[in-house]
Amino acid sequence: MKSYITMGLISVVLVLIVIQSFQIKSLKGDMTNIQGKLVQGSGALDMSGWTENEKMMYDHHGILPTRAQGSAPAPSNGAAMVGGC
Repeated sequence: MKSYITMGLISVVLVLIVIQSFQIKSLKGDMTNIQGKLVQGSGALDMSGWTENEKMMYDHHGILPTRAQGSAPAPSNGAAMVGGC
């Protein structure tokens, strides 16, 4: 009985390790995309064209604007956020 519990726990840990490795791989891909958006040589994001609200959200919360993430374009009136604070 004890060996079944041990083998079960070991298999759960192995499954978690596999899942985490895929998550880490996707994070590395996201970091590569963000690094591609850095201003060459300065190590800082190119914030030209960002609104003051977008700059504040990045500085205080680390949230990149939608257009900086390479997804669909963000609306110019800032109405993309629904709910929240």
